[in-house]
Amino acid sequence: MSVLVDKNTKVIVCGITGKEGGFHTEQMINYGTNIVGGVTPGKGGQEFLGKPVFNTVQEAVEATGADASIIFVPPPFAADSVLECEAAGMPFVTLITEGIPIADMTKVTNRLKANGVTRLLGGNCAGIITPGECKMGIMPGHIFTPGNVGMVSRSGTLTYEIVWEMTRAGFGQTTCVGIGGDPLPGTRFIEVMEMFHNDPKTEAVVFVGEIGGSDEEMACEWIKANMKKPVVGFISGRTAPPGKRMGHAGAIISGKTGTPQSKVDALLDCGALVADRTSDVPALLKQAMGG
Repeated sequence: MSVLVDKNTKVIVCGITGKEGGFHTEQMINYGTNIVGGVTPGKGGQEFLGKPVFNTVQEAVEATGADASIIFVPPPFAADSVLECEAAGMPFVTLITEGIPIADMTKVTNRLKANGVTRLLGGNCAGIITPGECKMGIMPGHIFTPGNVGMVSRSGTLTYEIVWEMTRAGFGQTTCVGIGGDPLPGTRFIEVMEMFHNDPKTEAVVFVGEIGGSDEEMACEWIKANMKKPVVGFISGRTAPPGKRMGHAGAIISGKTGTPQSKVDALLDCGALVADRTSDVPALLKQAMGG
């Protein structure tokens, strides 16, 4: 099984004719993702990479039956693109765009939470992949392989690095979920951990966090109370100085919260094994899964 996306997911691409949208749409099609169309206002009626282009998300949904969208829209317009997807009844939206104003994301996350129609992944995320079935994002698909380990991560680059180590060691993945590094992610660690907990195919979970915020600690409280499957964690940014943003907009330590050590301690307290280096993850998975 998988979480959120599989081979039956029908995907439209918002911003399909742009440079980034076009490049990654081609990669997703080549991977086997069921891309059924795209949206670029003013270019409705055209084709791009053999897929129909529509002026609005509503038109795309009505014509294709799409149930997921991925957004490659510039930051000033990305929030409106998410809300347009929600207005069209889209169940799942992946927002790749980085640099969206925090005020825009506040409006979006509040609206989505209040209405309960659409699940948002991102923004500023690498996307999501169920190996061999569906890739909605910018990750290099060839390093992933089907298996029984789930992954949730704030960092795209660390996802690729750790997945490559896992794949080489013989640990395939059910689904890898990149929640993104912005301060207001649409989907949080705790929600993804619950999905993996309920997925019968997922036998263990790799949990990749970083400095800033308290999402990891909150998820660890849920893991301690509910999770029966083994968890292997990695926390980046252990050498980052307090008060300085490192990479992601959400990767900043404020006072005593969001420190790497507080996240490591939370993982250890909930029974997870914690890797000091990304290369340690496969060995810890083997230990956690009983050899």
